[in-house]
Amino acid sequence: MSRFADRVVLVTGGGSGIGRATALKFASEGASVVIGNRNESLGEETVDLITKTGGKASFYKTDVTQAENVKSLIDYTVATYGGLHAAFNNAGVEDPQAMTPDHTEATFDLMMNVNVKGVWHSMKYEIEHMLNNGGGAIVNTSSIAGLIGYPGHAPYTASKHAVIGLTKTAALEYGKQGIRVNAVCPGATETRLLEGLSGGDRETLRYIESLHPIGRLGKPREIADAVVWLCSDEASFVLGQAIAIDGGFTAI
Repeated sequence: MSRFADRVVLVTGGGSGIGRATALKFASEGASVVIGNRNESLGEETVDLITKTGGKASFYKTDVTQAENVKSLIDYTVATYGGLHAAFNNAGVEDPQAMTPDHTEATFDLMMNVNVKGVWHSMKYEIEHMLNNGGGAIVNTSSIAGLIGYPGHAPYTASKHAVIGLTKTAALEYGKQGIRVNAVCPGATETRLLEGLSGGDRETLRYIESLHPIGRLGKPREIADAVVWLCSDEASFVLGQAIAIDGGFTAI
């Protein structure tokens, strides 16, 4: 039997990369999936990929930096499918490479607004619903840059450390009330975000690849598998964790 039959799952940033792979995985496990994404065409594309294989999904255009927009996303999810059982708060952006003093205030504000405030907005309204409806599971996307320093990307690194702080605090606040909150910390994964961080330079990508003891980059589906497991009953005793899925990067 599918692990998520009769369950409703929300994925922000589900238009591409890890978010899309996770949405597809949830749908394959029987979930009704709502894609919250700023880019409408990419979000609808994910929905199309799901429905073509017989899954259930819909799209809601979402800017996670706007509280009312996120609240509307949660309201839409509940109104459309009758509830919300799990959420993957994955929407995020990367910063350009620069030394700490050389980053602009605009870049720093963007990292905090999308990567941190976006996660907080999402949890705020997800938790409000889950508290009144028997609990649920939430997974936030951090990064290996949330566990260690990442030279050249101070704003991004700060934002991903903050996501882990939000995750652990919410987990401690609501664990006894049936809401499990965890985070995943991917290593370098074959996504558009990695292309942005590397500038698409082949030599840079090879260097990043060499930093992973497993000898390769991660694949979005490998992160998706972990997220879906964390949201499943199989992970019922996992709470407040920031799990590195990084090919050994942080084990060095």
